[in-house]
Amino acid sequence: MMLEHTSADTQAAAAAAATLHLRITIVGATVDLLRDVPFHEAHVGLVAERMGITTEELRQHFPSWDGLVLAALDRWNGARMDEVTREVGDGSTVELLRAIVASNAEDPALMRLLVALLSVAGNPAHPMATYLRSRYQLFYSQIKRGLEHDIAVGRAPHTMDPRRGAEQLIALYEGLQLQAMLRADLDLVPAFDRAVARLERGWMERYEPHAAQRFSTWSDGGSWEI
Repeated sequence: MMLEHTSADTQAAAAAAATLHLRITIVGATVDLLRDVPFHEAHVGLVAERMGITTEELRQHFPSWDGLVLAALDRWNGARMDEVTREVGDGSTVELLRAIVASNAEDPALMRLLVALLSVAGNPAHPMATYLRSRYQLFYSQIKRGLEHDIAVGRAPHTMDPRRGAEQLIALYEGLQLQAMLRADLDLVPAFDRAVARLERGWMERYEPHAAQRFSTWSDGGSWEI
């Protein structure tokens, strides 16, 4: 009896391992598909076709296309972020964002997917919206905590409010990568460096609500080039 139980356990473990391997393979195939096909054109049938299985077989493991997309996103973006984090080490939050920007510039398919999913997250009724919004909030919190640490160790000025600093850094990151997708003449990393240099100079001064109005009347012949 003991040998029979052992054999049954071994078979069950082997079946579970095979199932896990297949699911990992499906997620990998979905990442590859999303590299090659725009998000709005991708669907579960294309993944199944690439794997040489039926859509029904694939749906036994991932009943929801949205769930499969999120699993692929976590795999793809997670691997990228692990690499970026190792590269930056104990660097500043600005250095972390710059490394993400550089990574996106090297992998434009991931950048396009992230931008597409921001649009999805903007629709509260979409099944993926809650998850995507929670991940976005985590990203914002990570940047804010990073800026708080930078201030504590003297890498950022105490005149900068980490909440506002995080908003501004993320705005630069997202806005410039969107422009890079639409403007062939924009070199993303240098553009980010220029914008951040200006932003960090502003952080060294206390915020004045009427500063924008003051600068808008500047007419001493100086240059506005940034």
